[in-house]
Amino acid sequence: MAWSYRKRIKVIPGIYLNLSKSGISTSIGVKGASMTFGKPGTYLNTSLPSLGVYNRHKLSGSGLKYIPQPHNPIEVFNNSENIFSADIHQITSQNMQGIKEAILLAQQQREELKNDLLKIQSALKVTKVKRTLSYVFLYGLLNKAIPTDLQTNIEAQKEAIRQTRIQIDNSCVKLSIAFEPEIRDKYFKLIEVFKKLSSCQKIWDVTSAHYQDRVAARSSASTVVNKKIVSFAFKSLPDIKSDVEAIYFQNANGADLYFYPSFIIMYSNPTKFAIVGFNEIKFQHNYVRFTETGPVPIDTKIIDRTWAKVNKNGTPDRRFKGNYQIPVVRYGMIRLRSNTGINEEYEFSNYELTEQFGKAFKEYQAALKLMHNI
Repeated sequence: MAWSYRKRIKVIPGIYLNLSKSGISTSIGVKGASMTFGKPGTYLNTSLPSLGVYNRHKLSGSGLKYIPQPHNPIEVFNNSENIFSADIHQITSQNMQGIKEAILLAQQQREELKNDLLKIQSALKVTKVKRTLSYVFLYGLLNKAIPTDLQTNIEAQKEAIRQTRIQIDNSCVKLSIAFEPEIRDKYFKLIEVFKKLSSCQKIWDVTSAHYQDRVAARSSASTVVNKKIVSFAFKSLPDIKSDVEAIYFQNANGADLYFYPSFIIMYSNPTKFAIVGFNEIKFQHNYVRFTETGPVPIDTKIIDRTWAKVNKNGTPDRRFKGNYQIPVVRYGMIRLRSNTGINEEYEFSNYELTEQFGKAFKEYQAALKLMHNI
């Protein structure tokens, strides 16, 4: 019996972004076909000589201390504050639900295809064993049609594996972007300065902060923070294919952040992610005076000196033997907030690069908001 494989593949709706002076438009669907979430959609047929089965798939730190800069103060912490975003299921914006559903469709189909691939690979192994046994027990020599049919099946199974791998690779949301020249220039300026920012010797995710009694601690720092080293890079999700790679912020105590041209995805795993419009982010950049008790990064500027144990007036506390000077440095700081629950904070060893990125981010975001209001 000839081996056959036939599968109906649903067309994953793409995302089309139009960023122009006339406004921002986001459309979701496939060219030449309409897509309604939760209802029967568009399918493509793929067939090969399968398991004889027809499938129709419906896809539905480190205790360091800092002093806020007095002339340009950052937000005041509560007595003790853990810095992390809300539950991932609460963060997605209402107008981003369509994009989220498209990604879920792609994920589901890709997993189903991966399971199919394993079955076809298993069938191929069995067929190869049968072909070998046909010669070992001579019946293949007596009836040459048997090994010939088995070889035909092997070729069909290899082709099914090849096509299934292509389908797995194509089970994604394709992101197409049309930029107005002025907007494109601002976006690629943001990309350019992010590349520099990601080269900072140290990038930290600030996970908590609390005030301390400076007099009791005999310290010049009024706030103690916990932070962990993270990395920034260009990194896109496997669920989205685009000519534009996402700006990636690693998150030490929650979902990582992926910045696309008009939306941000907070991603923990294929079932836990949220999408927020770029315009909804409340972005703040600044610098902090940091009493650095550890090694000073090579791209950091020392702006002052203090003492390990210090009096209220800044002089060294002579009651402590071996009291020594420690540097006060200037780090860059970025905060991200949203009404839906994003709450993240990062520090950078190079303040100047932080400032450049902050300005480029705000300029691009302002251009998006201007278009959104047109």
